[in-house]
Amino acid sequence: MPAFIDTLRTRWQSADTLVCIGLDPDPSRFPDAFVDDAQDEDGEALFAFCRDIVDATAEYACAFKPQIAYFAAHNGGEAALQRLIAHINGSHPEVPVILDAKRGDIGSTAEQYALEAFDRFGADAVTLNPYMGRDSAAPFLQRNDRGCIFLCHTSNPGARDFQELLVDGVPLYQHIARTIAEDWNADGNCALVVGATFPEELKIIRGIVGDMPLLIPGIGAQGGDVEAVVRNAATADGTGLIISSSRAILYASGDADYADAAAGAARALRDAINRYR
Repeated sequence: MPAFIDTLRTRWQSADTLVCIGLDPDPSRFPDAFVDDAQDEDGEALFAFCRDIVDATAEYACAFKPQIAYFAAHNGGEAALQRLIAHINGSHPEVPVILDAKRGDIGSTAEQYALEAFDRFGADAVTLNPYMGRDSAAPFLQRNDRGCIFLCHTSNPGARDFQELLVDGVPLYQHIARTIAEDWNADGNCALVVGATFPEELKIIRGIVGDMPLLIPGIGAQGGDVEAVVRNAATADGTGLIISSSRAILYASGDADYADAAAGAARALRDAINRYR
């Protein structure tokens, strides 16, 4: 079994959690302790805030998911991201890291993006856009110890604009799910992104892909319902899901207790999910 998938499955069982902690650091929302450093040039505030969140929530996490744009938008941000992933890998090696980058480009450029995600940043998996087809995914798929998590039916309202267009009478997102499950997943290192805000589509996709892991954004701020997600998309053993929450955990408090509050929010989400498993 690929290293990412093996680590993820082990984590589901050993920690009894399906919670993915999204790391989307916004300096404008940091606690007062970071105000003086929020505009620094070396990304120290980004790193320090996220490190504190990681250390506080690790026991409740099946994965961490840093969003690359929230780092790259700031001076020193990419260095902070490297430091953060190195910290996770060193201090919490049992928790895999998913780089949320949604890459998708022609083959030669995709090769560079694969180097960026897996070698430069040291991520265990990366989110990808399948729109440009198999050759754009090949450089990632070939790294079969790492995870390739493809957009399928996303959580945003505009998901219906293209993802539900009929192709030979079948919605496009179902073609994506079937193609990845039956063709691209030869090495067993694929997963899909499916939004919590579309529970019926979740059920359909689970029926298409079997036990393939599903990364589920849209819980919390976007209005996704935990019970509906688990009921429609969990596998027979009550796992199969990477249920992501970002803002509700990161900014559970804007005061000095921000890390403890984040831990409390992560624990509450874990417990809420487990009630329905």
